[in-house]
Amino acid sequence: MSPHQFTSERCYDPEAIARYYRRRPWQAIWRAITVVWFFTGFILGLVWDRWRRPDVEHTPQRATQLREILTHLGPTFIKVGQALSTRPDLVRKDFLEELTRLQDQLPPFNHQAAMAIIEAELDRDLDSVYSQISPEPVAAASLGQVYRARLRTGEEVAIKVQRPNLVPIITLDLYLMRWAAGWIAPWLPLNLGHDLSLIVDEFGTKLFEEIDYLNEGRNAERFAAYFSDDPTVKVPEIYWKYTSTRVLTLEWINGFKLTDVASIQAAGLDLDNLILVGVTSGLRQLLEFGFFHADPHPGNLFAMPDGRMAFIDFGMMDQLEQDVKETLVDSVVHLINRDYNDLAKDFVQLGFLTPETNIIPIVPALEKVLGNAMGESVRDFNFKTITDSFSELMYDYPFRVPAKFALIIRSLVTQEGIALTLNSNFKIVDVAYPYVARRLLKGETPALRRRLLEVLIKDGKFQWNRLENMLAIAQSDQTFDILPTAQLGLQYLLSQEGEFLRRQLILALTEDDRLHTEEVRRLWSLVGPHIKPARLFDVAISAIAEFSTTQVAALRQD
Repeated sequence: MSPHQFTSERCYDPEAIARYYRRRPWQAIWRAITVVWFFTGFILGLVWDRWRRPDVEHTPQRATQLREILTHLGPTFIKVGQALSTRPDLVRKDFLEELTRLQDQLPPFNHQAAMAIIEAELDRDLDSVYSQISPEPVAAASLGQVYRARLRTGEEVAIKVQRPNLVPIITLDLYLMRWAAGWIAPWLPLNLGHDLSLIVDEFGTKLFEEIDYLNEGRNAERFAAYFSDDPTVKVPEIYWKYTSTRVLTLEWINGFKLTDVASIQAAGLDLDNLILVGVTSGLRQLLEFGFFHADPHPGNLFAMPDGRMAFIDFGMMDQLEQDVKETLVDSVVHLINRDYNDLAKDFVQLGFLTPETNIIPIVPALEKVLGNAMGESVRDFNFKTITDSFSELMYDYPFRVPAKFALIIRSLVTQEGIALTLNSNFKIVDVAYPYVARRLLKGETPALRRRLLEVLIKDGKFQWNRLENMLAIAQSDQTFDILPTAQLGLQYLLSQEGEFLRRQLILALTEDDRLHTEEVRRLWSLVGPHIKPARLFDVAISAIAEFSTTQVAALRQD
């Protein structure tokens, strides 16, 4: 029996792994000694630094040492380091910066071993499948490496091959981590917020998903289906005939890494357009599809010569439930409105705070941190500033970052960092806020219409300036058509669901029992220049036709 046998379905099963290694204690003991040896030296170094230089808070040389230790210990620990690089609630800022370097290219494994794995997995000679294969890997990562090749049928492809003996290595490491979590958690000065064993299990589950290349292929096709209507996004085709759990053959992408600004500019590509495509596609993944690429580092995103953005490496994906997507939109709305009390409640609902947490003392802290991070206007907002600010807040209050949101944070911060590489003056709100504004104004669902009300009505008063700003921002996108939005808005006003907004609008227009013609002009100025009177009449007739005479009569009584 081997670890491959009890993980034949590539599913993480901690109990089966534990049963296997309990019968082979010598393997666990030797690996534990190796791990403890390296980390003991690291901890003693930290103690020495604290004794020798007690006033120094940041020790970059220790952060570098930690990165080198994780690299030496192999794939599991490299993935741990990558995961920790997104956890400001667990890791100090200077260590965070060093751990992010684990995303860079790592040492490759033996070329002959890689070729042997490909032949064994595909059960055929390499020459019968590929007419040529690059003599060295073109990229190496923690779990595998990539070769450039050409099929016998002529297509240029990338071959992703897994590191040898990967399953035994990661199962043994996960077993030791889970065993250690049971007794070390109470002694760790970390704000975990819940059972450390659950963190190990969450990590193990995602890791086993990532080492199953059949699962990665399915993720790629699902991702491509979501973006099938978007000509700006490219997803490589999967060649299933030459794919297995340990070998993935997919379409080769000719393009430039997004950090290679000189090549992108030499190709005549518009940097700002690439930023727009990248950030908008990221927002669609989170807020529309709920299925998102959780590892969009520069090595996984390419600018193609025709201006499209290509995504590769779909091993680390995650799914958001509908209620989570809606709460995320809530939190954006509350952040824009600076409603920190409601924002604290959003954190509870999203799992950043436990339900029994007293949010009263947390609200002023949120206001201080987020208010400073946002600056004088929404446009000053950026995710890196928020993350850095939260790294301090989370040590003082019982915040934790759920595993799913650690992936989201990494995705957002990485995309923002890439955009800043392309344009140092980039503001993520310049893309994100118009997108959110368009989605709220379109109001395709009751949930979105309810959130639009929260933006437009504050303290019982209609906020004209917010409607004006949202329309102006939304129209900065030339593809945004106000007519469908006006039609949906009119239908909503005439519906039973829109009764509250109807009353607020009437109160705003007839304040002090007088018709405020300047407000009517202001309302018309927002939509009138974009809609011809005849078209507006058609819109009104179409909207009214969808409601019964009784409903229209009730509206007149209002």
